[in-house]
Amino acid sequence: MIKYIALYRKPDNADEFDDAYFSSHLPLVARTPGLVRAEVARVNRVFVPGFLGEHEPHLVAELYFETAAAMKAAFASPQWQAAGANLTEIGGLELVAIFAAEVVEVVDA
Repeated sequence: MIKYIALYRKPDNADEFDDAYFSSHLPLVARTPGLVRAEVARVNRVFVPGFLGEHEPHLVAELYFETAAAMKAAFASPQWQAAGANLTEIGGLELVAIFAAEVVEVVDA
């Protein structure tokens, strides 16, 4: 399994951004073909202050795909393109650091 991780820094207009992110962006992301699961978490505490420099983290989004090939195909889809255009419209592209990570182990507690 592979996941696409988006770490958003806190915007000046956090309430407005959240409204747009949850009401318009996430529904578009949910339509992405091959998406297995999506999780969004609000950051409420930073355990290593200053780790991200002057930027305060705000949201962490994790999108899961079965394989890297499935993720690559999803990124070529019109649904993903629409979600990306929406993220630009709501100002999220200026706030985000994005990376992919291969899940190598899952530990159930």
